Amino acid sequence: MIVMKNWQSFLSEKNLNWLLEDQNPSVKFYTLVDILEKPFENSEVIETKKQIMKTGIVPKILEKQKTDGYWGKPEDFYVRSKYIGTVWNLIILASVGADKNDPRIKKTCEFILKNSQDPIRGGFSHCRSKKGTGEPGKVIPCLTGNMIWSLIRFGYLKDSRVQKGIEWITKYQRFDDGDAKYPDNWPYKAHKACFSTHSCHMGAVKALKALSEIPKDKRNIDVKNTIDKGVEYLLIHHIYKRSHDLSKISKPGWLRLGFPQMYQDDILEILNILTDLEVQDKRMQDAVDKVISKQDKQGKWILENTFNGRYITNIETKGKSSKWVTLNAIRMLKKYYT
Repeated sequence: MIVMKNWQSFLSEKNLNWLLEDQNPSVKFYTLVDILEKPFENSEVIETKKQIMKTGIVPKILEKQKTDGYWGKPEDFYVRSKYIGTVWNLIILASVGADKNDPRIKKTCEFILKNSQDPIRGGFSHCRSKKGTGEPGKVIPCLTGNMIWSLIRFGYLKDSRVQKGIEWITKYQRFDDGDAKYPDNWPYKAHKACFSTHSCHMGAVKALKALSEIPKDKRNIDVKNTIDKGVEYLLIHHIYKRSHDLSKISKPGWLRLGFPQMYQDDILEILNILTDLEVQDKRMQDAVDKVISKQDKQGKWILENTFNGRYITNIETKGKSSKWVTLNAIRMLKKYYT
């Protein structure tokens, strides 16, 4: 049983004003719509949404974009341009609420669909084939989840290519817990790091993240069944523990809160995915309490994990109060305790 708390006790007027400062229009926008529940038609919401494309990290990223929608070299969209290539910038832009109607965003979405997606089965590859599309043997689950999530946020849900990507997740994504027989067929044979007797935690999280972005009334039976499997997989791990020995942490880094998340994850991202799916389960409570324990006396959360210095532009400062982590913590607590 979840002991209900008043989520507003985690949000003081002082840190609310901090989140609503104009210097970070993305945080301000999500504070208005997610925390204060302002309608999208609200004049302040509309103006703040416009400012995202004019102020802060979005224009800094887009000014480095090439004409055809990529960054750097077109073929180096993932591995050889880690955190500055096209894949990584698409994730960041989707995370901070860039305008899906901006032609530069559309160019990037189309570039990824053309160069990274396996057109036959729908998964997303970390490299391009000789045919100029995603290499089928190099499709990986965390990338597929991140790309589907980003593309849905940018308005591509009805696109047949994104629907095929969703089908890849529902057909191939596994949530094994160390006691399954390792499958020896495609795509598992070539990806033992992603699919073994125990599924890659990060791949499972990103797959669930992608499916959580599909509106509830647009989820077919395969999506619903995959969501159920993914949710239970995370719950038996109590979010961040070893399911077969809950006294042990699977990976200490998952307890360090950061933004943005790339292929990695942390307990706050996972809790936000679960609460987006309206999950309230006692097996989440310890992770929720750990997030709460990280709030400082000013009602803010610190940026504990970052890849600053490797992005095109830095995002906040490690070890300092983070508007993004604070916003995401309050988002989660509001959903969990409502």
